[in-house]
Formats: sequence, C-alpha cells, structure tokens
Amino acid sequence: MREVSWGLLVTGGYADVAMKAKAASTTTEFVAVAQDDAETARAYARTHAVARSYGSYAELLEDDEVEAVFVALDPVDHAEWAVRALEAGKHVLVEKPFALGTADTERVFDAAEAAGRQCIEGVMPRHHPQFLLAKKLVEEGHIGELRHIYAACTASLPADYFRRFPERGGGGLLDLGSFALTAIRLFGGAPERVYAEEVRREGACDHHFAATLRMPGDVLAQFEVGQEVCRGDTLEVVGTTGRLVFRDPWFCRDVTRIEVQRQGPPPHLDPVSEYVDVDPEGAYRCGEQYAVSRIQFDALSTAIANGTPFPYGRADAVEQARVIEALFASAAKEVPVRLDG
Repeated sequence: MREVSWGLLVTGGYADVAMKAKAASTTTEFVAVAQDDAETARAYARTHAVARSYGSYAELLEDDEVEAVFVALDPVDHAEWAVRALEAGKHVLVEKPFALGTADTERVFDAAEAAGRQCIEGVMPRHHPQFLLAKKLVEEGHIGELRHIYAACTASLPADYFRRFPERGGGGLLDLGSFALTAIRLFGGAPERVYAEEVRREGACDHHFAATLRMPGDVLAQFEVGQEVCRGDTLEVVGTTGRLVFRDPWFCRDVTRIEVQRQGPPPHLDPVSEYVDVDPEGAYRCGEQYAVSRIQFDALSTAIANGTPFPYGRADAVEQARVIEALFASAAKEVPVRLDG
C-alpha cells in the first residue's frame, strides 16, 4: 500500500507523539508542518525530519502534496481549522476533543460532506487491538451480560499546561474525559441519562470531574477525570460472570494481553484471572513505543489509500459532543440530565 502524505497543524509540541510514531509506519508520512511562527515551524520540522514547514496554517493548506491534515491545535481552534482544511480538499483528523460543542461538530461534518472528504475525532486507543478484542469478548458473552463500566484518567498537570485554560478550550472533561467517554460509549452504547459533579475554581476550568451514566439495558457507567489528581489510567468492563481489566487502556504502552477475571469457587469467591493475547499474530506490533498513535494513523491512511470510510465518523463525534454538553449541564444545574427524550 502507498504512503499517505499528511500535514500537521500544531500548537507547541502537543503532536510529538504522532511525529515519533511515524518512523515505524509504512502507511503514513508527515510531509509538512505549520505553526504560527515560521522559525518555530522550521525548528519543529528539523527536529522531526519533516520536509516542509510553514509559518501559518493557511499556507500548509495550500500545499497540493498534502492529502490529509492532523489538527492538533488548542481545542478552541479545532472546528475552524478543520473546516478550512476540508474546504481545501484535505481529509482531516482532529485531536480530541473534536470541537467545543454539538453545533461546531455538525458544522465540521457539513463541510466534510460538501467537500467529499472524510473527518474523524482522534481518540487513539479505540483503534488498538486491545479495544477491538475487548469489544468482541463482550459481544460474544465472555463476561456474561454487561452490567457496569468504570473508567478513570487522571494526572497532576503543570499549572501552565495549555489544556488548563478555559479560553483555550481546556478542562478535565474535554481533555482526559474524551478517553473515558469514548470507552463507555464503545461498550455501553448511547447514554440515556447522566449525573455529574465538577470541581473548579473561579474563572478556571473543571480540574476534577466525575459522573454516573445510565446506559441502555440497565447498564451503569461511572468515570472520573482530573488535572490535579494522582496519575491513574483505569478501565473495567463488568458483566454477570466476569470482568475485563485493562492494564493501560488509554496509551496502550506495550500492551499485549487483556485480563479476564471470573468469579472463583466458594466459599471466598476470589476472582480467577486468565489472559488473552490481543495480537497473537503480531500484525499490529503492539510492543513498539508509540504503537497506539501509529495504529491510529495506519487505520486512517489505509482508509484514505483504499477509498474506504474511516472507522468512525459524524454520528460518533456528534454523540460524544451531545454527551459532553449534557454532563456540563448536569454539573452546572446539580441535577440529572436526560439524553433520550
């Protein structure tokens, strides 16, 4: 398969993981990078061995050799530059969160349809074989009937980190919450009702956010995200006869197995674990550093090269945005919010 030529719109060094992953990819080549300062862009291109650099995002969009664009800007700028990239005839990957609301999300996909190009929200782990296998195990009943999903993504982030500023589209829910919500929806479907609590200081983003979600089929889900909390990456998918335990759900560093816990014998009923290989044939090369980023770009570049649809699209991104809006509304009003009516 041919390599697909990508361009990168970046603020600071946030997209470094994508740059480091490209070295191991046979499907993806970053040929151009743009920042809002020409010298900074040149330095970034030298560091990451990118052929061309531009001192403005608009210049990169005029590059005819760029087939697809990774929008890795401040969240507040995602929708604008996704639309402009699509209007320039590029396929688009937008770093999570896709946009700051449902209206902007719809606007981007309207532009994608008008341009005849594809667009997707960049939530890396859902392309990883760990998630592909886990979804299959749940659907085939390996943990019985689904009952509960618990997810957490927390970290103590520096005070000057760009995702901590409201004017830049920051906050725990929009950032780390994108991982948790994507997993909850992947396994549980579209939430019917949410109740959320948040902690924020005056004039600041939500730096700690937690919620309970009522899912179809009487499934409950809970998640916690935080920007001033001890580091933790957790995902458990619980059924009537077993549970899936993910060692590193979001960044998938050297993940080769999923733990399946089942209830042990009486009298203590202590769980008994077995481990299932996520990539027994080695096709995804999961042991490589930054594999989760490479796997995402491989999936998208393959779709572009073959002319097939991206694995996720408008319906997924719009649903994610609707759930986030409902969670913010619930936290602000201190009441549950329904999404199914």
